[in-house]
Amino acid sequence: MQPRYLERCRRFLPTLTLGLAGGGLAYWCQLPLPWLLGAMVATTVAALAGVPLQSPGKGRQGVLVVIGVMLGSAFTADMTGEVAAWGISLVIMLAATAVMMIFSVWFSRRIAGHSWETALYAGVPGGVSAVTGMALSSGADLRIIGITHAVRILVLLVAIPPVLQFIGHIDISNASVAASQWLWMPDFSDIVWLLLAGVIGVWLGKRLHLPSPLLFGPALVSATLHFSGITHAAVPPLVIAFAQAVIGISVGVRFAGAPVSEVGVAMLMAFIQALVLLMLAIVAAWVGHWLTGYSAAAALLAYMPGGAPELSLVALTLGIEPAFVTTHHLLRITLLVLLLPLLLHRLVSNA
Repeated sequence: MQPRYLERCRRFLPTLTLGLAGGGLAYWCQLPLPWLLGAMVATTVAALAGVPLQSPGKGRQGVLVVIGVMLGSAFTADMTGEVAAWGISLVIMLAATAVMMIFSVWFSRRIAGHSWETALYAGVPGGVSAVTGMALSSGADLRIIGITHAVRILVLLVAIPPVLQFIGHIDISNASVAASQWLWMPDFSDIVWLLLAGVIGVWLGKRLHLPSPLLFGPALVSATLHFSGITHAAVPPLVIAFAQAVIGISVGVRFAGAPVSEVGVAMLMAFIQALVLLMLAIVAAWVGHWLTGYSAAAALLAYMPGGAPELSLVALTLGIEPAFVTTHHLLRITLLVLLLPLLLHRLVSNA
Protein backbone atom coordinates (compact mmCIF):
# COMPACT_ATOMS: atom_id res chain seq x y z
CA MET A 1 0.00 0.00 0.00
CA GLN A 2 2.79 2.39 0.91
CA PRO A 3 4.68 2.02 -2.43
CA ARG A 4 1.42 2.51 -4.33
CA TYR A 5 0.69 5.70 -2.39
CA LEU A 6 4.21 6.99 -3.02
CA GLU A 7 3.82 6.19 -6.72
CA ARG A 8 0.58 8.23 -6.88
CA CYS A 9 2.35 11.12 -5.18
CA ARG A 10 5.21 10.88 -7.66
CA ARG A 11 2.80 10.95 -10.62
CA PHE A 12 0.96 13.93 -9.16
CA LEU A 13 4.15 15.93 -8.53
CA PRO A 14 4.44 17.40 -12.10
CA THR A 15 0.79 18.48 -12.00
CA LEU A 16 1.27 20.02 -8.56
CA THR A 17 4.39 21.82 -9.79
CA LEU A 18 2.46 23.23 -12.76
CA GLY A 19 -0.35 24.41 -10.49
CA LEU A 20 2.00 26.03 -7.99
CA ALA A 21 3.91 27.70 -10.84
CA GLY A 22 0.65 29.12 -12.18
CA GLY A 23 -0.31 30.31 -8.72
CA GLY A 24 3.12 31.79 -8.11
CA LEU A 25 3.01 33.65 -11.42
CA ALA A 26 -0.44 35.04 -10.61
CA TYR A 27 0.80 36.08 -7.15
CA TRP A 28 3.84 37.80 -8.67
CA CYS A 29 1.51 39.63 -11.10
CA GLN A 30 -0.60 40.70 -8.07
CA LEU A 31 -3.76 39.17 -9.48
CA PRO A 32 -6.75 38.55 -7.19
CA LEU A 33 -7.09 35.02 -5.76
CA PRO A 34 -3.70 34.16 -7.27
CA TRP A 35 -3.10 30.65 -5.92
CA LEU A 36 -6.60 29.43 -6.76
CA LEU A 37 -7.08 31.05 -10.17
CA GLY A 38 -3.45 30.76 -11.24
CA ALA A 39 -3.34 27.02 -10.56
CA MET A 40 -6.76 26.51 -12.14
CA VAL A 41 -5.97 28.40 -15.35
CA ALA A 42 -2.55 26.75 -15.76
CA THR A 43 -3.89 23.21 -15.40
CA THR A 44 -7.03 23.89 -17.46
CA VAL A 45 -4.98 25.19 -20.40
CA ALA A 46 -2.59 22.25 -20.13
CA ALA A 47 -5.45 19.73 -19.91
CA LEU A 48 -7.24 21.14 -22.96
CA ALA A 49 -3.91 21.11 -24.84
CA GLY A 50 -3.65 17.38 -24.24
CA VAL A 51 -0.93 17.45 -21.58
CA PRO A 52 -1.30 14.36 -19.33
CA LEU A 53 -2.23 15.56 -15.84
CA GLN A 54 -2.80 13.64 -12.61
CA SER A 55 -5.76 14.30 -10.31
CA PRO A 56 -4.96 15.19 -6.67
CA GLY A 57 -7.02 12.13 -5.69
CA LYS A 58 -6.89 11.64 -1.93
CA GLY A 59 -4.80 14.79 -1.71
CA ARG A 60 -7.95 16.77 -2.52
CA GLN A 61 -9.78 14.93 0.24
CA GLY A 62 -7.15 16.03 2.74
CA VAL A 63 -7.41 19.60 1.49
CA LEU A 64 -11.19 19.49 1.94
CA VAL A 65 -10.63 18.65 5.62
CA VAL A 66 -8.25 21.60 5.96
CA ILE A 67 -10.75 23.93 4.28
CA GLY A 68 -13.51 22.67 6.57
CA VAL A 69 -11.42 23.45 9.65
CA MET A 70 -10.62 26.89 8.25
CA LEU A 71 -14.28 27.64 7.54
CA GLY A 72 -15.29 26.64 11.05
CA SER A 73 -12.86 29.18 12.47
CA ALA A 74 -15.04 31.92 10.98
CA PHE A 75 -17.85 31.14 13.44
CA THR A 76 -17.13 33.28 16.50
CA ALA A 77 -19.15 34.01 19.63
CA ASP A 78 -19.73 37.67 18.68
CA MET A 79 -21.82 36.72 15.64
CA THR A 80 -24.76 35.19 17.55
CA GLY A 81 -27.18 37.90 16.44
CA GLU A 82 -26.08 37.65 12.83
CA VAL A 83 -26.74 33.91 12.64
CA ALA A 84 -30.29 34.43 13.92
CA ALA A 85 -30.90 37.06 11.22
CA TRP A 86 -29.87 34.90 8.27
CA GLY A 87 -33.37 33.46 7.79
CA ILE A 88 -34.53 35.84 5.04
CA SER A 89 -31.30 35.39 3.09
CA LEU A 90 -31.59 31.59 3.31
CA VAL A 91 -35.12 31.79 1.88
CA ILE A 92 -33.89 33.99 -0.98
CA MET A 93 -31.10 31.50 -1.65
CA LEU A 94 -33.56 28.60 -1.80
CA ALA A 95 -35.85 30.53 -4.15
CA ALA A 96 -32.89 31.43 -6.39
CA THR A 97 -31.75 27.80 -6.35
CA ALA A 98 -35.20 26.65 -7.49
CA VAL A 99 -35.14 29.12 -10.40
CA MET A 100 -31.60 28.05 -11.34
CA MET A 101 -32.57 24.40 -11.17
CA ILE A 102 -35.62 24.88 -13.37
CA PHE A 103 -33.63 26.78 -15.98
CA SER A 104 -30.70 24.36 -15.93
CA VAL A 105 -32.84 21.26 -16.39
CA TRP A 106 -34.92 22.94 -19.11
CA PHE A 107 -31.81 24.16 -20.94
CA SER A 108 -30.01 20.84 -20.70
CA ARG A 109 -33.08 18.91 -21.85
CA ARG A 110 -34.60 21.17 -24.50
CA ILE A 111 -31.61 23.11 -25.86
CA ALA A 112 -28.69 20.73 -25.33
CA GLY A 113 -30.87 17.67 -26.00
CA HIS A 114 -29.78 15.50 -23.06
CA SER A 115 -31.88 12.82 -21.36
CA TRP A 116 -33.95 13.68 -18.29
CA GLU A 117 -31.45 11.87 -16.03
CA THR A 118 -28.48 13.73 -17.51
CA ALA A 119 -30.35 17.06 -17.51
CA LEU A 120 -31.25 16.71 -13.83
CA TYR A 121 -27.82 15.75 -12.52
CA ALA A 122 -26.03 18.22 -14.80
CA GLY A 123 -28.43 20.97 -13.79
CA VAL A 124 -27.99 20.66 -10.03
CA PRO A 125 -26.47 23.96 -8.82
CA GLY A 126 -23.83 22.51 -6.53
CA GLY A 127 -22.71 19.33 -4.79
CA VAL A 128 -20.77 17.92 -7.73
CA SER A 129 -19.22 15.06 -5.72
CA ALA A 130 -22.53 13.93 -4.24
CA VAL A 131 -24.33 14.42 -7.56
CA THR A 132 -21.77 12.36 -9.49
CA GLY A 133 -22.02 9.56 -6.96
CA MET A 134 -25.82 9.49 -7.24
CA ALA A 135 -25.65 9.59 -11.05
CA LEU A 136 -23.58 6.39 -11.15
CA SER A 137 -26.68 4.28 -10.50
CA SER A 138 -28.75 6.03 -13.20
CA GLY A 139 -28.69 6.15 -16.96
CA ALA A 140 -27.17 9.62 -16.99
CA ASP A 141 -24.20 10.54 -19.18
CA LEU A 142 -21.44 10.98 -16.62
CA ARG A 143 -19.14 12.76 -19.07
CA ILE A 144 -21.74 15.46 -19.81
CA ILE A 145 -22.41 15.85 -16.09
CA GLY A 146 -18.71 16.21 -15.35
CA ILE A 147 -18.12 18.70 -18.16
CA THR A 148 -21.16 20.80 -17.20
CA HIS A 149 -20.15 21.09 -13.55
CA ALA A 150 -16.48 21.67 -14.37
CA VAL A 151 -17.24 24.44 -16.87
CA ARG A 152 -19.70 26.04 -14.44
CA ILE A 153 -17.19 26.15 -11.60
CA LEU A 154 -14.50 27.42 -13.97
CA VAL A 155 -16.76 30.23 -15.23
CA LEU A 156 -17.85 31.21 -11.72
CA LEU A 157 -14.33 31.34 -10.29
CA VAL A 158 -12.94 33.33 -13.21
CA ALA A 159 -15.89 35.73 -12.99
CA ILE A 160 -15.61 36.37 -9.25
CA PRO A 161 -12.95 39.14 -9.28
CA PRO A 162 -14.53 41.33 -12.01
CA VAL A 163 -18.09 40.72 -10.77
CA LEU A 164 -17.19 41.62 -7.18
CA GLN A 165 -15.55 44.80 -8.42
CA PHE A 166 -18.61 45.55 -10.53
CA ILE A 167 -21.20 45.14 -7.77
CA GLY A 168 -19.01 47.03 -5.32
CA HIS A 169 -19.06 46.64 -1.53
CA ILE A 170 -15.57 45.13 -1.51
CA ASP A 171 -12.07 45.90 -2.73
CA ILE A 172 -10.10 42.76 -3.63
CA SER A 173 -7.06 44.59 -4.97
CA ASN A 174 -5.27 44.35 -1.61
CA ALA A 175 -6.56 40.92 -0.56
CA SER A 176 -3.24 39.11 -1.06
CA VAL A 177 -1.15 38.06 1.93
CA ALA A 178 1.90 40.22 2.57
CA ALA A 179 5.26 38.51 2.12
CA SER A 180 6.10 39.01 5.81
CA GLN A 181 3.07 36.93 6.88
CA TRP A 182 3.87 33.76 4.94
CA LEU A 183 5.99 32.18 7.68
CA TRP A 184 3.51 32.75 10.53
CA MET A 185 2.54 29.55 12.35
CA PRO A 186 0.10 28.95 15.24
CA ASP A 187 1.46 27.73 18.58
CA PHE A 188 1.41 24.07 19.62
CA SER A 189 -1.90 24.14 21.50
CA ASP A 190 -3.65 25.78 18.54
CA ILE A 191 -2.23 23.15 16.19
CA VAL A 192 -3.63 20.42 18.45
CA TRP A 193 -7.11 21.99 18.40
CA LEU A 194 -7.02 22.30 14.62
CA LEU A 195 -5.94 18.67 14.21
CA LEU A 196 -8.67 17.49 16.60
CA ALA A 197 -11.28 19.46 14.67
CA GLY A 198 -10.17 17.76 11.45
CA VAL A 199 -10.01 14.20 12.79
CA ILE A 200 -13.21 14.32 14.84
CA GLY A 201 -14.95 16.27 12.07
CA VAL A 202 -14.25 13.59 9.45
CA TRP A 203 -15.64 10.90 11.75
CA LEU A 204 -18.70 12.98 12.64
CA GLY A 205 -19.37 14.00 9.04
CA LYS A 206 -19.44 10.37 7.93
CA ARG A 207 -21.45 9.30 10.98
CA LEU A 208 -24.11 11.95 10.31
CA HIS A 209 -24.03 11.23 6.55
CA LEU A 210 -23.45 14.91 5.80
CA PRO A 211 -23.12 15.95 2.15
CA SER A 212 -19.39 16.35 1.47
CA PRO A 213 -18.55 14.99 4.95
CA LEU A 214 -14.83 15.75 4.63
CA LEU A 215 -15.69 19.44 4.26
CA PHE A 216 -18.75 20.02 6.41
CA GLY A 217 -17.86 17.59 9.22
CA PRO A 218 -14.62 19.39 10.17
CA ALA A 219 -16.38 22.73 9.57
CA LEU A 220 -19.08 21.76 12.09
CA VAL A 221 -16.61 20.68 14.79
CA SER A 222 -14.31 23.65 14.18
CA ALA A 223 -17.29 26.02 14.27
CA THR A 224 -18.39 24.54 17.61
CA LEU A 225 -14.92 24.97 19.10
CA HIS A 226 -14.55 28.55 17.86
CA PHE A 227 -18.15 29.63 18.48
CA SER A 228 -17.95 28.41 22.09
CA GLY A 229 -14.66 30.24 22.62
CA ILE A 230 -12.72 27.04 23.42
CA THR A 231 -10.13 28.03 20.84
CA HIS A 232 -9.36 30.91 18.50
CA ALA A 233 -6.83 28.94 16.45
CA ALA A 234 -6.27 30.05 12.87
CA VAL A 235 -4.81 28.19 9.90
CA PRO A 236 -1.49 29.67 8.66
CA PRO A 237 -1.47 31.53 5.31
CA LEU A 238 0.99 29.05 3.76
CA VAL A 239 -1.49 26.20 4.29
CA ILE A 240 -4.35 28.31 2.92
CA ALA A 241 -2.35 29.10 -0.23
CA PHE A 242 -1.51 25.43 -0.75
CA ALA A 243 -5.18 24.49 -0.28
CA GLN A 244 -6.18 27.07 -2.88
CA ALA A 245 -3.64 25.67 -5.35
CA VAL A 246 -4.84 22.07 -4.91
CA ILE A 247 -8.49 23.10 -5.30
CA GLY A 248 -7.56 25.07 -8.43
CA ILE A 249 -5.72 22.04 -9.80
CA SER A 250 -8.68 19.76 -9.04
CA VAL A 251 -10.87 22.01 -11.20
CA GLY A 252 -8.38 22.18 -14.06
CA VAL A 253 -7.67 18.46 -14.30
CA ARG A 254 -11.37 17.73 -14.81
CA PHE A 255 -10.80 18.78 -18.42
CA ALA A 256 -8.09 16.17 -18.93
CA GLY A 257 -9.02 13.72 -21.67
CA ALA A 258 -11.74 16.04 -22.96
CA PRO A 259 -10.39 17.45 -26.25
CA VAL A 260 -12.30 20.47 -27.46
CA SER A 261 -12.69 18.93 -30.91
CA GLU A 262 -14.78 16.08 -29.46
CA VAL A 263 -16.76 17.75 -26.69
CA GLY A 264 -16.85 21.31 -28.00
CA VAL A 265 -20.66 21.46 -28.25
CA ALA A 266 -21.10 20.12 -24.73
CA MET A 267 -18.62 22.69 -23.38
CA LEU A 268 -20.35 25.49 -25.29
CA MET A 269 -23.74 24.48 -23.88
CA ALA A 270 -22.26 24.33 -20.38
CA PHE A 271 -20.64 27.74 -20.85
CA ILE A 272 -23.93 29.39 -21.92
CA GLN A 273 -25.76 27.73 -19.06
CA ALA A 274 -23.12 28.90 -16.56
CA LEU A 275 -23.35 32.51 -17.77
CA VAL A 276 -27.15 32.55 -17.32
CA LEU A 277 -26.84 31.04 -13.84
CA LEU A 278 -24.23 33.68 -12.97
CA MET A 279 -26.65 36.42 -14.05
CA LEU A 280 -29.41 34.87 -11.91
CA ALA A 281 -27.03 34.76 -8.92
CA ILE A 282 -26.14 38.44 -9.39
CA VAL A 283 -29.82 39.41 -9.50
CA ALA A 284 -30.55 37.31 -6.41
CA ALA A 285 -27.58 38.88 -4.60
CA TRP A 286 -28.90 42.37 -5.25
CA VAL A 287 -32.37 41.33 -4.04
CA GLY A 288 -30.83 39.80 -0.93
CA HIS A 289 -28.74 42.91 -0.30
CA TRP A 290 -31.78 45.17 -0.76
CA LEU A 291 -34.03 43.14 1.56
CA THR A 292 -31.55 42.23 4.29
CA GLY A 293 -28.76 44.79 4.10
CA TYR A 294 -26.14 42.06 3.89
CA SER A 295 -23.11 42.61 1.70
CA ALA A 296 -23.95 42.01 -1.96
CA ALA A 297 -20.55 40.33 -2.30
CA ALA A 298 -21.32 37.85 0.50
CA ALA A 299 -24.78 37.20 -0.95
CA LEU A 300 -23.29 36.57 -4.38
CA LEU A 301 -20.81 33.98 -3.08
CA ALA A 302 -23.60 32.37 -1.05
CA TYR A 303 -26.06 32.21 -3.95
CA MET A 304 -23.63 31.17 -6.70
CA PRO A 305 -24.66 27.78 -8.13
CA GLY A 306 -22.08 25.28 -7.07
CA GLY A 307 -18.59 24.68 -5.84
CA ALA A 308 -19.12 24.81 -2.07
CA PRO A 309 -15.43 24.16 -1.29
CA GLU A 310 -14.26 26.61 -3.95
CA LEU A 311 -16.70 29.43 -3.13
CA SER A 312 -16.34 29.02 0.63
CA LEU A 313 -12.57 29.13 0.24
CA VAL A 314 -12.88 32.32 -1.81
CA ALA A 315 -15.04 33.86 0.92
CA LEU A 316 -12.47 32.88 3.55
CA THR A 317 -9.52 34.14 1.50
CA LEU A 318 -11.14 37.50 0.75
CA GLY A 319 -12.68 37.87 4.21
CA ILE A 320 -16.24 38.02 2.82
CA GLU A 321 -18.33 36.57 5.68
CA PRO A 322 -17.21 32.94 5.22
CA ALA A 323 -19.59 31.66 7.93
CA PHE A 324 -22.53 33.21 6.07
CA VAL A 325 -21.42 31.74 2.74
CA THR A 326 -20.69 28.27 4.14
CA THR A 327 -24.05 28.01 5.93
CA HIS A 328 -25.94 28.82 2.74
CA HIS A 329 -24.06 26.22 0.69
CA LEU A 330 -24.51 23.53 3.36
CA LEU A 331 -28.28 24.07 3.45
CA ARG A 332 -28.55 24.07 -0.35
CA ILE A 333 -26.51 20.89 -0.85
CA THR A 334 -28.34 19.06 1.94
CA LEU A 335 -31.76 19.82 0.47
CA LEU A 336 -30.67 19.02 -3.08
CA VAL A 337 -29.25 15.65 -2.09
CA LEU A 338 -32.50 14.80 -0.26
CA LEU A 339 -34.77 15.96 -3.09
CA LEU A 340 -32.87 14.69 -6.14
CA PRO A 341 -34.29 11.12 -6.08
CA LEU A 342 -37.85 12.48 -5.83
CA LEU A 343 -37.27 14.95 -8.66
CA LEU A 344 -35.77 12.30 -10.90
CA HIS A 345 -38.68 9.91 -10.30
CA ARG A 346 -41.18 12.64 -11.05
CA LEU A 347 -39.43 13.81 -14.23
CA VAL A 348 -38.93 10.33 -15.64
CA SER A 349 -42.49 9.21 -14.81
CA ASN A 350 -43.93 12.29 -16.54
CA ALA A 351 -41.63 12.05 -19.57
